[in-house]
Amino acid sequence: MNRLVSVLIVAGLIFESWAQRPEIVLSGLQCYPAFNLQCWTQWFDSDNPSSNGDRENLNRLLRKYPGKICPNPLSGLTPEEAGDIIKVSDTNTGFICRKKDQPDGYCEDYKVRFSCPPPYCAETVCWTKWYDRDNPSGSGDWETLRSLQNEYKGEICNTPHYIEAVTTDTLTPAIYTGENFYAYNPTVGFVCRQEDQKDRTCKDYKVRFGCPCDN
Repeated sequence: MNRLVSVLIVAGLIFESWAQRPEIVLSGLQCYPAFNLQCWTQWFDSDNPSSNGDRENLNRLLRKYPGKICPNPLSGLTPEEAGDIIKVSDTNTGFICRKKDQPDGYCEDYKVRFSCPPPYCAETVCWTKWYDRDNPSGSGDWETLRSLQNEYKGEICNTPHYIEAVTTDTLTPAIYTGENFYAYNPTVGFVCRQEDQKDRTCKDYKVRFGCPCDN
């Protein structure tokens, strides 16, 4: 039986607009509608690894699921594949695993989802508090999801949909600082490495996560 493997076609930067928005309180989290956020679509699995391989083609998915995927999903991170050699994994084409590229001639069965703006995945978002567990010393500023979940048990949902990062001093959104980020997504968290900066120095950042308001 084929093992279904999930592939995230995600945004490298996922952030919240600073526009005014209504706000309510639910279980200690700030909850309000998502306006200019980027969010996840549902999962799609349009092909099985028969014939030449598994092809989750974006154009095919757009035709098969009209209105469910934005026409131009944000470009993003390379997924961690399950040992297969992946021909294509981007938001221009989608995802392609070819059997002829594999040493054993076999591809896993994959499903994909994309990062899009509302209304493709409009929802009410519950934000956590701000977290600043690391300072930009050593190799950089590491505000990873796993580390924060371990340090602040029960405060962050298992699978956040959004992330926002700002500087701790001026509250400047990370995307406006001009720095390069090793990671900035709700799956991994936020990482600014000193080695990726021209001046070899990262600013100090704090992060918060957007979770589903279903608790």
